[in-house]
Amino acid sequence: MANHLLTDWKPEDPDYWQGKGRSIAARNLWISVPNLTLAFAVWMVWSMVVAKLKLVGFRFTTDQLFWLTALPALSGATLRIFYSFIVPILGGRLWTVLTTLSLAVPAVGIGLAVQHPETPYAMFVLLALLCGFGGGNFASSMSNIGFFFPKAQKGNALAINAGFGNLGVSLMQFVVPVIITSGFFAPVFGAGLTIHDKGVASQLYLQNAAFIWVPFILAAAAAAWLGMNDISTAKASFKAQSVVFRRRHNWIMCWLYLGTFGSFIGFSAAFPLLAKTLFPDVLVLKIAFLGPLVGALSRALTGWISDRWGGQNVTQITFGALILGVVCTLRGVGAFGGAANFQIFFASFMWLFFWTGVGNASTFQMIPAIVRASMVRLMPAATPAERLQSAEMESAAIVGFTSAFGAFGGVFIPMAFGQSLKDTGNANTALIVFLTFYITCAVLNWATYARRGSILSGAKSPTTLKAAE
Repeated sequence: MANHLLTDWKPEDPDYWQGKGRSIAARNLWISVPNLTLAFAVWMVWSMVVAKLKLVGFRFTTDQLFWLTALPALSGATLRIFYSFIVPILGGRLWTVLTTLSLAVPAVGIGLAVQHPETPYAMFVLLALLCGFGGGNFASSMSNIGFFFPKAQKGNALAINAGFGNLGVSLMQFVVPVIITSGFFAPVFGAGLTIHDKGVASQLYLQNAAFIWVPFILAAAAAAWLGMNDISTAKASFKAQSVVFRRRHNWIMCWLYLGTFGSFIGFSAAFPLLAKTLFPDVLVLKIAFLGPLVGALSRALTGWISDRWGGQNVTQITFGALILGVVCTLRGVGAFGGAANFQIFFASFMWLFFWTGVGNASTFQMIPAIVRASMVRLMPAATPAERLQSAEMESAAIVGFTSAFGAFGGVFIPMAFGQSLKDTGNANTALIVFLTFYITCAVLNWATYARRGSILSGAKSPTTLKAAE
């Protein structure tokens, strides 16, 4: 255990970072990524499984199906509140192992349940809630990785961890349609069920959608146990971390992150079923993975832009782009008159996914910058080293907590679409609600962070902030 504990961790020391720190941080980051990728895959597996339940004999209503897509986000977001504060208490290495192993519980449960059409709806509700284990992992993973990198590289590191972690959604949505039609794993995972889709009989191995992740879960947990580290100075009690609940900026960033990550995870959960409902003649499930793929890659590959130009500025552009995207989506579903158009609908959603990814990276880049800029006022008598340590602790806690708050978008968006379809037969009402929300985000970000004279005014990068200190 001692070999895994870093007792003298100094990422802000250039000589230490170049000689030793960078390689250790990189190893922890690249072990963290597949663990987080699997967490997202299990968390969002319902978005594909639910769309096939009726085919294998389950008699659930459309409203019930949308609830099943929302429940993993509800439990995942709630667990993130708890997970946000665990790493400084138990250590990132042990917690990564435990949370990754927990993913096997819903994976095995789903695999068993979908093979029996008589399984009651209540059991599916429970399994959907257990998928929240995957959602909770994000908060602790991001909190943990943040401790390993110097502030000048923290934004990009968090973007890589989150972005490639988010790829779990698109990976799952790409793999599942292929693997549920294959009998290759039948000797291990079980026989398929005969389905009749548009008059054509075939075998569907829906259990494969869940069972396929179990061996990878075990391997990723083993890699975390053998290769990750704990940092002795990254320790804090819940009481010490709870100071973030008194920080105004914590709650503002929660609202903004609900607009970025909340949109990404909500659209990821709802898009397959929404598109299948609105455009039943289109084979949506074969291309549904493209949305989360676009969002994950844009998050992973654009973190450096926020590090260079300021997350508040990128976030402002993001919400303008999301407003435009919703307007185009309304055109695609026929809200402005005329017939619905799948090409416009699909292109608009890809645009939305892209900008949610950009905004995910930019909002997380903002958090450490805001906290560091606040420390001179909050701790006027403290030394720079004391302010830095407090800023690191508070940044990690806020990153985790905002991720918890943002994840509730995975609840609200599927529920909004489901309710809109139930009440009006279309998605227009839900989209108008989202449009209004994005406008509030744009106004709030500009008024608090992007305008001249704000707390981040002139702070284009962590390097700029360091120089200002």
